[in-house]
Amino acid sequence: MAFRAYGARVLYQRVDAVRIMYRALSAEVHPQSHADFLKGAPHRKHPGVTNLKTLRLPDELQKAAQAIIHGTEVSGLVDKARSLTNFLWSRKRAPEDVTLRERAMALEKNLWEKTKEKGGDVDLQLLETQITKKVLCDLRKTTYHWSPMRYDEELGVVYMVAKLAGGYAAVKRVLNEIKKRDPSFSPHSLLDFGSGLGTAVWASHSFWGDTLKEMVCVDNSGAMNTIADRLLRGSSEKDEPVIKQVYFRQFLPVSPKVQFDLVVGAFSLSELASQKEREDAILTLWRKTSSYLVLVENGTKEGHQILMDARDILLKKQERTAHDPRRPSVFAPCPHESPCPKLFQLPLVPCNFSQAYSPLPLPGAPDRLTERFSYLVLSRTDWAGGEGLDWARLTAPVLRRPRHVHCQVCCSSGEIKRVVVTAHRHGRDVYRCARSSDWGDQLPIIQPEDDSSNLD
Repeated sequence: MAFRAYGARVLYQRVDAVRIMYRALSAEVHPQSHADFLKGAPHRKHPGVTNLKTLRLPDELQKAAQAIIHGTEVSGLVDKARSLTNFLWSRKRAPEDVTLRERAMALEKNLWEKTKEKGGDVDLQLLETQITKKVLCDLRKTTYHWSPMRYDEELGVVYMVAKLAGGYAAVKRVLNEIKKRDPSFSPHSLLDFGSGLGTAVWASHSFWGDTLKEMVCVDNSGAMNTIADRLLRGSSEKDEPVIKQVYFRQFLPVSPKVQFDLVVGAFSLSELASQKEREDAILTLWRKTSSYLVLVENGTKEGHQILMDARDILLKKQERTAHDPRRPSVFAPCPHESPCPKLFQLPLVPCNFSQAYSPLPLPGAPDRLTERFSYLVLSRTDWAGGEGLDWARLTAPVLRRPRHVHCQVCCSSGEIKRVVVTAHRHGRDVYRCARSSDWGDQLPIIQPEDDSSNLD
């Protein structure tokens, strides 16, 4: 019996020795060791993890929203909120005049060619009138009929039921990445463009409530500003606001020299009528940005395209009179400043992310929903890599399998690749980080060229 126990101890000692030797060799082969990028954190909380667990509205905000709902006289509120949610998700940009003219000319040319093929004597004036009517009729049938959203008090309450919790979750998820990756950032001022219900104020206050001293909310809807103010005051206009130093405006500050540490535009660029209006708004917001500009849109192809257009405008367009000469740098989600690879490698799939949240507790509401969103964060500081480490962005759900993990990542080279992460090829730390990561997180990828595949 003693001999068996002694043999077992010897066997365990040899196994431990082999394990230690393997770890040492792995550390030599894979230079990105535990101390390099984990910074003492456990693998499940490595620096690239920015996802949050299921988010819930702050208690004060949820109570205020419920009080407004109980005091409203909107009939069929839940059904109207559901319809508005579907409408906003399917909403597209307004067609540009240039695009409409090109389509009209192409239709007209096609109709004239068909008429010439038939031959015969025709009344040209009558034919021209008929072709014009036909072109206009076809355009009406095939063109997206865009109209601006005009929020009165009733529609504002419906919007609150539809988007308050989901909008708060998306903005907080994006701001959490700034908080985690730049812990020294302590903003004193916030500008929220298209502020709506003031979700950016609540989300930013949850991170930097001790330092924020001025928060300016800009929305052209007076009714929406009134609802946002009531949410801050617990639904009563007489009570003191939960968050102080919040100021509501219907127009952006005029002076180009006035800057804010943090500028947010959430679900607002898509509400502008033309590409020219969006470009002017983007450039204005960047001029007013001292540190970070945060843009969030619906996680649709339209929302993604709007953000990529904004990215191109800021990275490529040089302003003649710039009061702040610091150039923009992409902070997130892109690990590069090349054209978005999803637009040509995966054109049918937008670059979007998800955040779970608890909706307002209304009749028939589920306990948990998911907000799908796209976002863009630009910084006045150059964030092209950190400490020589090459981080990639996970752009799809992680598939965990025995002893390996399938990851789709957007790399610093400007390509989307599928990577199979294993402890043998990438090292134990990277492998365990990959198993602990999820869609939207960052991952340090160390791999040979033949270990990945492009998505062409």
